Amino acid sequence: MKVLVIEDDKATADYVGGGLREEGHELDHAPDGPTGLELACSRPYDVLVVDRMLPRLDGLSLVRALRSAGQTVPILFLTSVGGIDDRVEGLEAGADDYLLKPFAFSELMARLNALMRRAPTRREETALVVGDLRMNLLARTVTRAGVAIELQPREFRLLEYLMRNRGRVMTRTMLLERVWEFHFDPKTNVVETHVSRLRAKIDRPFASEMIRTVRGSGYVLDA
Repeated sequence: MKVLVIEDDKATADYVGGGLREEGHELDHAPDGPTGLELACSRPYDVLVVDRMLPRLDGLSLVRALRSAGQTVPILFLTSVGGIDDRVEGLEAGADDYLLKPFAFSELMARLNALMRRAPTRREETALVVGDLRMNLLARTVTRAGVAIELQPREFRLLEYLMRNRGRVMTRTMLLERVWEFHFDPKTNVVETHVSRLRAKIDRPFASEMIRTVRGSGYVLDA
């Protein structure tokens, strides 16, 4: 789950962010309304956690702006503004849930999971970007530092999977299952061969390598 926390109180943001990361989720943090609005409009998130009392653009105005722009991402208000009228106002502005401070992280996590279970399909990504490596998922093109890179279909699929999991070690078994749809070991070096071909195209012509072998574990791609 990828979460955007829009919260000006550093202690709260650190508490929520630390708990989410411990649960294995990705997190971005915005300390004010305009920054949160820009991030929410420019990057794909699974859920937003928004404070109502934000600098420069309050949470209600932010949520209304997102809904007016057609954003359907689930939104949870996390706030100390807790009167019945306040909660009704927040939900009518477009939020999906409302949690009062102080709160237990376990309840926050349960509410986020509930939002994810009933959330509409996440908006389709059109591009993946890692450092200077860019993949256009609609045009099926890849560039690095602005240079076009020609990939075979299986190489493209392998790179897409590595980019979607940037910074994480992908084992040989994971790659066989997700890229080749093998649920058994074919006893070949098909993974190693394709990784080598991919490196020859996106690493060797450039100044730095992005695909790294983690000995005994698998492969990781990162800038």
